[in-house]
Amino acid sequence: MEGYRSDTYGDAFADVYDEWYRGLGDVGSLVRLIGEETLTACGETPKTVLELGVGTGRLALPLADAGFDVTGVDTSSAMLDRLRRADPGGRVAVIQGDMVDDLPAGPFAAALAAYNSVFNLETADRQRQLFAEVAARLTDEGCLVIEAFVPDDPPRRGGDLTIRSLTADRVVLSATVSDPSTQRAEGQFIELTEAGGVRLRPWSIRYASPAQLDEMAAAAGLTLAARHADTDRAVFDDESHHHVSIYRRG
Repeated sequence: MEGYRSDTYGDAFADVYDEWYRGLGDVGSLVRLIGEETLTACGETPKTVLELGVGTGRLALPLADAGFDVTGVDTSSAMLDRLRRADPGGRVAVIQGDMVDDLPAGPFAAALAAYNSVFNLETADRQRQLFAEVAARLTDEGCLVIEAFVPDDPPRRGGDLTIRSLTADRVVLSATVSDPSTQRAEGQFIELTEAGGVRLRPWSIRYASPAQLDEMAAAAGLTLAARHADTDRAVFDDESHHHVSIYRRG
């Protein structure tokens, strides 16, 4: 998408992210899953977690509440401003930067890329680099947790326009274009209000199948330890639309 940058999504969605995605997934079950995985890597030592694409702190703040030592990385200043306002005590260490090029040294017991964050990297090379950079920052038995959707089979092609929400004073349309030859999808949420006119909220991703993610992980020295259909650890099978994959060093 012409003019799209790594911080475009965050800056465009920061003011509505918490409202639109408040009910996204079971945060409590994710915290429990991370806790059990980091116990293997940490024992009784502090459980250190690196969140990639931390955003407004939807997950980082509950993790900090549960006693984790959390560091969050995000390119969007607008997203991080909201996180800082929600976390005046600074429980979450914040880094404004790229999730590949600007990662802290670690080591971390766990790294988390939730809600398709890994797909925000728009090429296969950048996604492979992410696995390598994260692997280098994990403890000897540390893990990388990836939460993502499973691409349609056969993949979607072409354009689509749907209504996301409709109220008396606001309409939000979703326009999407998909190209399976590049595994790219991009779109706009088009928000129409009588008072505010038109607001565009663009997004762009490069999706990958679970098998492709497994190959990237293996190249970085990570092994698939478990795969679930959700954070409640439902069984993953051929009918699953989402996956939570846990890759481990050692």
